[in-house]
Amino acid sequence: MSINDVFEALSHPVRRKILALLRKAPMSAGELAEHFDIAKPTLSVHFAKLKDADLVSVERRGTSLIYHLNMSILEEALSGFLAFKEPKE
Repeated sequence: MSINDVFEALSHPVRRKILALLRKAPMSAGELAEHFDIAKPTLSVHFAKLKDADLVSVERRGTSLIYHLNMSILEEALSGFLAFKEPKE
């Protein structure tokens, strides 16, 4: 995971909405798909970007994939971003 991967993953509104949904509770891919009017293969690409950036983890339950938000990565990325801000004098 690199900071660039995290910010690239956060750059798309669909991926930000997925993260917002996962803040409430872990959800299956099917449950997440119900919130979007896009093709499942396209949604799978968004899931992969989030997973590659370590923003989500995936657990297999039978035939379902359950997505969990990884808040520690998001907090780390935001903390690093805020470190660029110069203190006011």
